[in-house]
Amino acid sequence: MRMLAEMFPEFNDMLAKMDTLLADKRPVDEKTYQFICFALSIKGRSKPCVLKHFKGALDAGATVEELNWIFALTMREAAGVDDCWTHDVIGDWQEIARGKVSCECQK
Repeated sequence: MRMLAEMFPEFNDMLAKMDTLLADKRPVDEKTYQFICFALSIKGRSKPCVLKHFKGALDAGATVEELNWIFALTMREAAGVDDCWTHDVIGDWQEIARGKVSCECQK
């Protein structure tokens, strides 16, 4: 965000307004919020956010056991999503193996 803050401050300001709006309208408690953010941070592969929300959840009353379960659940759901998506993409693997590949990204 540092580059955005410098070169597109209006966008950065809108993100801050969005954060305020979300905080003002949040219908869940702090611990639940931290659990959601922790899971999203894992999927987003953001080390600073994982650390922030792991600690935030602990500060909100979560246990390490609960966070471990959230971590495992996130990994399991990701595996299921990856499995379904990949099988959809390579569903006709026999045709792909025969060279019948259509990929618009290769031009």
